[in-house]
Amino acid sequence: MVKIVTDSCSDISPQLAQELGITVVPLYIHFGQETYRDNIDLTTEEFYRKLQTSKVLPTTATVTPHFFAEVFNRLAKETKEILAITVSQKFSATYASALQGKAMVTGDCRVEVIDSRLGAGGQMLLAIYAAKKAQSGARLDDLIHLINQAIPRIHVCMSFDTLEYLRKGGRIGKAQAFLGSLLRVNPILGIKDGEAFPITRVRSRRQAIEFLVNFARSFQRVEALAVEDATTPDELEALIHRLRDLVPPERVYRSKVSPVVGTHVGPHVLGVSVLEAE
Repeated sequence: MVKIVTDSCSDISPQLAQELGITVVPLYIHFGQETYRDNIDLTTEEFYRKLQTSKVLPTTATVTPHFFAEVFNRLAKETKEILAITVSQKFSATYASALQGKAMVTGDCRVEVIDSRLGAGGQMLLAIYAAKKAQSGARLDDLIHLINQAIPRIHVCMSFDTLEYLRKGGRIGKAQAFLGSLLRVNPILGIKDGEAFPITRVRSRRQAIEFLVNFARSFQRVEALAVEDATTPDELEALIHRLRDLVPPERVYRSKVSPVVGTHVGPHVLGVSVLEAE
């Protein structure tokens, strides 16, 4: 069976990754001189407490090509085919690192790397989709075709209370058009062609949540949803409750925004990602 690898920007929970046989490569968070592996040395809850109290803003870094090569070589003992799905290369150097790691593989195994052109819940849906297709017997070439067809069917919408974290981390992309807007405005962003882009601005958190609900409901046929928060679990549950009739419960994937992603989006982000049915 094809082994699926992704990075921790996918926000996939350790439990779900284990259930689906997905190998998650943890990226790094730096608070000054302190270095943590995403969701390993630093839990999501610990990270957001630290983010809100630390005088030092965190930074992030990807893993080395050698680390990817180690992961690929370890999996090559179990399979002849590996597919790695990374966060958008416009957000991170992870894709380039994975490609270099692929060139270092010594085992008798074919490795392919795909730039998801996504992140967070969108990347999560893509990794889950790939893992389920692999479990159903799809081979590597089939998976590559299916994934490339699925990427345009994945749509990400995220509500923020500030874009300062994106700006300081250099990941703001076309959403810089929203910088300098009035205070107390909630920006809504999406991801398109691998980078963040502005959708709209609303005046309140309530309106932001309403927008996310309407966004998810705007698709005629939905195959799966990823719904995630950082520090507002009550809002997450309310959002899921309002979308409960769109897809069966087992196809709604709830998650916490991981520390690496949280470094760039802040503690009050709320997101919905949609995989359109074919």
